[in-house]
Amino acid sequence: MAGNSGALSELNTPNLLVMTASPNKLPALLEEKQLAASRIQEFRNLGHTLTRGVLSPAEVAAYRPVIEAAAERYNTEARPLATRDTYGKAFLQIMNLWQADEQVRRFVLARRFARMAADLLGVENVRLYHDQALFKEPGGGPTPWHQDQYYWPLDTANTVTMWMPLVDIDADMGMLTFASGSHRQGAVFDYEISDTSAAEFERHVREKKYPIARATSMQAGDATWHYGFTIHQAPGNQSDQMREVMTIIYIADGARIVAPAHKWQLNDHSKWLMNLPVGAPAASELNPLVL
Repeated sequence: MAGNSGALSELNTPNLLVMTASPNKLPALLEEKQLAASRIQEFRNLGHTLTRGVLSPAEVAAYRPVIEAAAERYNTEARPLATRDTYGKAFLQIMNLWQADEQVRRFVLARRFARMAADLLGVENVRLYHDQALFKEPGGGPTPWHQDQYYWPLDTANTVTMWMPLVDIDADMGMLTFASGSHRQGAVFDYEISDTSAAEFERHVREKKYPIARATSMQAGDATWHYGFTIHQAPGNQSDQMREVMTIIYIADGARIVAPAHKWQLNDHSKWLMNLPVGAPAASELNPLVL
């Protein structure tokens, strides 16, 4: 899933740029990939879509160890899995790696991804909101139903998360799962991710009879995309392999900051928008134009 910056588990937002090797040795990811009109329409109708082969096997092989190493370096979760709460069991979540590692920066700011995000949203330019590695450990628990944009103090619903596995995954590993069409309602509940929110969203999804959609498998370098208000979840990881996923959240250029509605949006206002004034463009140093 595309996780949430108001996470209940311990998070680490690195601010020291690490040079592990020359980023010039990595694929540039400048080549744009044209999305079929049917794929764009599916995204807008359902609130999510799946694109195959966004990265080639060679490109995945180049970037996977870079992201793995950075995620391991900046992960702060040291508690045994069994001792964590529901959110803590769902995944290891490490944010804003693009600030910490020059090689990861090349991935996160890639023009290829940004062009696809802009085309899905129907805009000329997009900005980065933040990235996050979401590694679901073997035996890791489910990620409850939620809406990402509950956490974001923005005046637009024109936001999209790219969710890309760095390893081949199947349904047993915690495949991202969507309530199709749920993005049209905007914010549904005033809940952060919790056991309570899980039960309420489960009831809501059932009552609204949203079709439930998930891929049966994804190859490393495929990607799903979903709006910030699309209700989604992921089952637990029943395999013996780490489910390695990298996500990037984009917002349409021109989005503005609204007054935070609760403590989690206050957190995002401070962390990702650097306390820019309410009404100002969401364009802090942490929200660069990527297209």
